Amino acid sequence: MTGNDLKFGSSDEEMAALPTVFAPDLFKDKVALVSGAGSGLGKAIAVLFARLGATLVVCGRNPEKLDAAVPFFESLGAKVSAHSMTIRDPDAVNKMMDAVFEEHGKLDVLINNAGGQFPQAAIDYSVKGWNAVIDTNLNGTWYMMQAAARRWRDREQPGSIVSIVADVWRGMPDIAHTCAARAGVIYLSKSVAVEWAPLGIRVNCVAPGCVESTGFNNYPEAGAATFPESNPFRRTGDEQDVAEACVYLAASSGKFVTGEVITVDGGQQLWGDPWPNGRPDYFKI
Repeated sequence: MTGNDLKFGSSDEEMAALPTVFAPDLFKDKVALVSGAGSGLGKAIAVLFARLGATLVVCGRNPEKLDAAVPFFESLGAKVSAHSMTIRDPDAVNKMMDAVFEEHGKLDVLINNAGGQFPQAAIDYSVKGWNAVIDTNLNGTWYMMQAAARRWRDREQPGSIVSIVADVWRGMPDIAHTCAARAGVIYLSKSVAVEWAPLGIRVNCVAPGCVESTGFNNYPEAGAATFPESNPFRRTGDEQDVAEACVYLAASSGKFVTGEVITVDGGQQLWGDPWPNGRPDYFKI
């Protein structure tokens, strides 16, 4: 059995009904762009912004997933525009950003969620595999950040960027490539948070630990079995934990927060480590 045989994450109906501490009109008249919104954490984040009154812009590499998600977002009352593209392509990123500002005249929130990785021992990475993860998780995130910031600067508009990173603080065995990329995003964000403060642009990150989503299906059963034991609560988090952290940072509640990382991991950084490919016999207790 592999992770693909297991079912993780909330259904559309469950996501739409999850309780939230935020007011339903919090993002009324605001425009939020969520990348990788066709499934997993990105979809859950987009759902919460839609429920809170935002006009949604969503993008993703998989047009089928994106097309399936849009009617659901609209059923929550959101106006939605969708762009099928890859953040690895800076020209595609700039084309999308131009379309967003042409259609809406502004962008209030950018949520960089798009990314991906695969479990494998680092010693076995191919050049192609390494570059694919770095290009998406680090370079693609940067293209999105810079494209939004340039347009905010040129229009003298403020903005908020929230990038989904990872619980990198103790290293990440089996997914060292994404650990390198996400750590890069964290310190990139801390750097430009200072540079862009005079422009009224806030830049923050959310670092999920083992938060259950459909992304769990990318890991073998032996790997997924280590996730609940990765923290002292001995359970996984849920998608709403991450979505609400994003909302906190993007809303007026985070107006004096920049260059920060909110770690949503149930104490994983203090307790233990997941092994996405299964814990090797050498490390079993």
